[in-house]
Amino acid sequence: MSLSRIVLVLVGSLIASPLVVAQEKKAPLVTRERVQLNLAGAETALEGAKKKAAAMGLKSNIAVVDDGGHLLAFARMDGARPASGSTALTKAVSAATFRQETGTLPAKGEPDALLSLSIQNAATASGGKITTLKGGVPIIVDGQVIGAIGIGGGSGEQDAEVARAGVEALLEALKGKK
Repeated sequence: MSLSRIVLVLVGSLIASPLVVAQEKKAPLVTRERVQLNLAGAETALEGAKKKAAAMGLKSNIAVVDDGGHLLAFARMDGARPASGSTALTKAVSAATFRQETGTLPAKGEPDALLSLSIQNAATASGGKITTLKGGVPIIVDGQVIGAIGIGGGSGEQDAEVARAGVEALLEALKGKK
């Protein structure tokens, strides 16, 4: 290797060195130590929701999704309407991706007819992938939305109650494993 080439490599290293340091101070390129819902957790939530629905005398469709709205577990209880299956999934996806319970928006109870109409139009435009129907509840662990559960088959209030019971079953199981 010639002397001029060695000098070029050293100068290049000196110039690149501050760039590497600057990059190290930027935000990390990947997220580590992230809580993630897995199949066992989804099935625990599903079982808790099934128990609550049965106790209430409901025949429900139950969908559990991850934080991105991807299906992890699904059950249609005996006698549940098949059409409510897609509704349950849509509720779960909406709760996971909006990071809040489904229902009339805005969630804080502040009346805003234009926003509600906009959400209804967005639901139509999304091909039915979002909804303002009650019955979708996010699953929050350590302050992170890790998924959601959606229920279809009862009234909106009943569906939300069943969904909350599924979330609670998962959270109780997690407490027992700590």
